[in-house]
Amino acid sequence: MGIGELDREAHVPEVTGAATAPRTLAEALRARGDEGLAALLRARPDLLSPVPNDLTQLATRAGTRGSVVRALERLDRFALQTAEALAVAPDPAPYPVLLALLTGDEGDPAIEAALPGAVALLREQALVWGEDDRLRLVRTARELLAPSAQHPSPTGLGPTVAEATSGMSPGRVQEIIAAAGLPTTHDPVSAVAALTGLFTDRDRMGSLLDTASPDALSVLDRLVWGPPYGEVTAKPAAPVQWLRDHGLLLPVSPRTMVLPREVALHLRGGRAHRAPEPVAPEPAVLREYRPQVVDSAAAGQAQLALATVEELLKSWDRGGPQVLRAGGLSVRDLKRTAAALDVSEETAAFWLELCYAAGLLASDGEADERYAPTPAYDDWLDLPPAERWALLVTPWLTATRTSGLVGGQDTKGRTLSVLGPDLDRAAAPEVRHRVLGLLATLPPGSSAEPESLFARLRWERPLRGAAASEERGDLRSRLARWAVAEAELLGLTGRGALSGPARALLNLPLAEAASAGELGGGVELSVAAGRAATLLAPLLPEAVDHVLLQADLTAVAPGPLRRPLADALAVLADVESKGGATVYRFTPGSVRRALDSGQTATDLHEFLKAHSRTPVPQPLSYLIDDVARRHGHLRVGAASAYVRCDDDTVLGEILADRRSSSLGLRRLAPTVLAAQTDPASLLDGLRSMGYAPAAESATGDVLIARADAYRTAARTAPVPVPDGPPAPDTTLLGAAVRAIRAGDRAATAVRKEPAASPTAAGALPRTSAAETLATVQAAAMTGSAVWIGYVNAEGGASQRVIAPVRVEGGFVTAYDHTADEVRTYPLHRITGVAELADDQV
Repeated sequence: MGIGELDREAHVPEVTGAATAPRTLAEALRARGDEGLAALLRARPDLLSPVPNDLTQLATRAGTRGSVVRALERLDRFALQTAEALAVAPDPAPYPVLLALLTGDEGDPAIEAALPGAVALLREQALVWGEDDRLRLVRTARELLAPSAQHPSPTGLGPTVAEATSGMSPGRVQEIIAAAGLPTTHDPVSAVAALTGLFTDRDRMGSLLDTASPDALSVLDRLVWGPPYGEVTAKPAAPVQWLRDHGLLLPVSPRTMVLPREVALHLRGGRAHRAPEPVAPEPAVLREYRPQVVDSAAAGQAQLALATVEELLKSWDRGGPQVLRAGGLSVRDLKRTAAALDVSEETAAFWLELCYAAGLLASDGEADERYAPTPAYDDWLDLPPAERWALLVTPWLTATRTSGLVGGQDTKGRTLSVLGPDLDRAAAPEVRHRVLGLLATLPPGSSAEPESLFARLRWERPLRGAAASEERGDLRSRLARWAVAEAELLGLTGRGALSGPARALLNLPLAEAASAGELGGGVELSVAAGRAATLLAPLLPEAVDHVLLQADLTAVAPGPLRRPLADALAVLADVESKGGATVYRFTPGSVRRALDSGQTATDLHEFLKAHSRTPVPQPLSYLIDDVARRHGHLRVGAASAYVRCDDDTVLGEILADRRSSSLGLRRLAPTVLAAQTDPASLLDGLRSMGYAPAAESATGDVLIARADAYRTAARTAPVPVPDGPPAPDTTLLGAAVRAIRAGDRAATAVRKEPAASPTAAGALPRTSAAETLATVQAAAMTGSAVWIGYVNAEGGASQRVIAPVRVEGGFVTAYDHTADEVRTYPLHRITGVAELADDQV
C-alpha cells in the first residue's frame, strides 16, 4: 500500500464517525486491508519470525523494544522528527497540535506538505496509530524518544510542568503560582494545572517574561534549545532566583534546575526542533564530463583492478604469508604486500579483502596455516576480462567485510587485522548500493559533491550512524566515504561520476535507483552483472600477443598481454613499471628462474623471436647464453643437503668464500660438499653468492620448479552477515497475511455458549465426547462452521474455526479457516466445540 493510500485510509473513520475509532493498536491493524498488513510486514520483516498467530500477537510484537528500535533506525530524518514531536506532545495528540510543534507559530509550507506523508509512513510501520484527532505513538517508541534526565530528547526539551513538580511539596507549588500572579488553590493538582495554563497562554506568558531582567532572559536563552538542565549553587544569583521563584526553572535535585517543556516551547515559538528537515537534501553536482570520458576513465580503472588482483595472487602462488594465531594477516605482511603492489596499506587491505570476498583467496587449513589462491582463481583467470571484472564488483556490492576498519580497534581494544575477524558491518552493502543509487540520480557524466552526498545519506538514516558511532565519526558516513573510494578503484566510477556499466549493474531504471534501499536477489544481481560486463567489454583494451624488446635488457608490452604470453614472460622477466604500457626487465635471476622451470636456452631464444616485434638485442642473447652456460653446473641434493660439481676448483672457491660459513659446508669428496642446512636454504645461499645451482632429485635428475604449484583446497567465499531478517517476497507476504487473518478470525469469533454448562468469559468451553461428536456431525450435514479448542501432539493449545466435511473413524476432516487448508483432526484432541454466533456465520 502506498503512502497516499494509507493517508486516505487514515481519514475514513472521520467520515464514519468516532464510534469506529480504534482503541488499541490491534484494533487499528484489524481495520487495515490486506495490502496495509503486507506493507507493515514488508517494512518490518522481523515481525514475521515466526508468523504471528493473530493480529493481537502481531500488535504485541510490533511494540517490543527490539522491533521498535529497528523500525526507528530505518526512518528518515523528518519521519523521525515527527515521531520525536509526538513523543513530547500530549497523548493522544490531534493532528493540528503535531503540525504546530513542527511548524511553530510562523508556519512552514514545506512541513505542511511533507507531514501527511510522514504520519502515513509511521502509521504504515505501526509506530503511530489512531485517527488524526487522536494520534498515538506506540508506548515503547514514546519511552525511547521522550525526554528524560538519563536520555535527553533530540528536541532538547525537558519534562512538563506536571512531571517536574511531581515530587515537589504542595506548599512550594502554591508559592510558585503566587509569585507568578496566580490565585492559590486548595490542591496541588489544580495548582499545577493553573501553572501549565499560564505557561501555554502566549499573552500571559509574554507579560510575565516582560517583567524578567535581561540577565534572567539570558539564562533562558542558554537553556531553550537544550540541554534544558543546569547546575546552581546553594545561593543562586538573583536572575536565577527570580526564574526559580516564578516557576520558569524547576528543581529536579538540590543542585540541578530544569526548564519546563511549556516554557521552552513558548520561547521557541512553539517549535519542537531547531531545524526541521522536511525535504531530503539533493546531491550537488561537482563537475560535469562527457559520458564517454567517464566510461573511458572507469574502464582504465577496471583494467588496473584486474592487473592488481592478478599481480597480488600471482605473488602468493607458492603460498602466501602465515595466518596469525588470532586470524588475519600481520602488519608486517600487509606492509610487504602494499610495497609489492606499490599502493598504500589501506588500498592493499581493500584488494586483499576483495579477493577474499570473491573466493579467490583463502587460508590453506594446514597445520602451518598460510594464505594462498584458491582453485577458483584459476577458473577466474580463464575468463574474459569483462567477466573477471564482474566477478569482482558483484561480491563487493554484497560483502559485509569492511577493509576500512583495518588498523582500528574492536570493543576489547584489540587491533583489527586484514582478513581477520570482526570486520563485518551489516550496513555496508546497503550503504554501497545507496551511494551508487544517488550517483545514478545525477545527469550522466556528473560527479557529486561529496559532502552533499553524505548529507543525503545521513538524512535517510540518521539513527543508523548514531547507533553505531565509533571513535572517528559515525560508521554510516565512514562507510559512505569508503564506498566512494572503492567504487573508483574498481572502475564503477570514473572521475567521480557513475559509469555506464555501473548503471547497468544497479539493475534498476534511473528513477528507481534513487529510492531503492535493497539489492536484488542473487540471480538478479548476476544477470545485472552480465549486462554490465557486456557494456564494459568494448571499452577495455584488447590483449596483444607481442612485446617490444629494448637494447637495455627491457621489454615493453604496449597493452595487456594474452594469458599464455603474460604467464611465460612473468617467469622470464621482472615487472619494472606498470601503467598503460608495462615494462619488463631481464636479469640473471629472472633468466635463471625460467631455466629452473624446465626451459632451455634454445626455448628462450625462440620464444623471444616469436613474440617480439623488434629484433632480439644482442645483450639479451648474451645474457641468456651466459646464465644457461653456468646453470646446473652445481647440483644440490638432500643429505641433509649436498653440493656436487665435476669441477673441484669451483667447490674449493665456495669453501674459501666467507659468505658460505653460515651454510656449514665440508668436503666429502673432491666433487661433493655436504651442508648442515636444507636444500632450499642451500640453493638460496649459493644463488646469493652469484652461483647458478640446480636442484636434483634422489636419483640425480634435475628438479623443475613450477611457479603455480600451490593452491588451497576448494573454499567457499565468506557469507555476508545479514542486516536483520531478509525482506520477504510477495508469496511469503500473501501467505503470512492469510494466516494472520485466519488466526484472528478464530481468536475473535463470537461463539454460542452451551446453555447447560455456562463458562466464564474468554474460557475454553469443555464439551463431552458425545457433545463434540454430535456438534461436528451436525455442522458437516448443514455445511456450517464451528469453533473448536484443539491440543496438538506436542501439547500446544489453539483455537480454530473449521467447516467439517466428513466425520468418521474418530477423525473429523474439515476446512480450517485458520490454516486456510483442509485438515484432519482426531476427535479426542478437540477439547471443546461451540457454534458460531448468528452474525459470525
